[in-house]
Amino acid sequence: MSQTQAVETTESAGNLAGKTLNEFLTFRLGSEEYGMDILKVQEIRGYDSITQIANAPEFIKGVVNLRGIIVPIIDMRIKFELGSAEYDQFTVVIILNVSGRVMGIVVDGVSDVISLDLGQMRATPEFGSVIDTEYIMGLGTVEERMLILIDIEKLMGSADMGLIDQVVN
Repeated sequence: MSQTQAVETTESAGNLAGKTLNEFLTFRLGSEEYGMDILKVQEIRGYDSITQIANAPEFIKGVVNLRGIIVPIIDMRIKFELGSAEYDQFTVVIILNVSGRVMGIVVDGVSDVISLDLGQMRATPEFGSVIDTEYIMGLGTVEERMLILIDIEKLMGSADMGLIDQVVN
């Protein structure tokens, strides 16, 4: 292999790396659409009865028994302070596996799974200290849609979510 061919091969590999696709499950909360890494999703279920836990924060709706595993359920609309949550036939629970822990999040509805390449993803806008953007990976654009890309692992592993361990144990 000549040196020119080696450089061309390396450049092609670099171009492919720049085109990396990331798959996101998209879901709705109110009028906004969010996306999270599809690899964190274990399953999607309809909203069902939840056993409430006394003294849990408002955003922790309670727990469900999922095939012998007690799973804490977090209402994302309450967590993100998006007004009161209304549960209807479109409300779903996304069961996640984050850092080896199984937990569920309640969302208004699941849209679809989309693939975004790096060209469709934008950095999180700077809001200073007015808005906490620590859990936002960035913004994704698909045609006319704008997605808020959530780092679900950072969000669920945050200090205020540490209560989940207390709920489970």
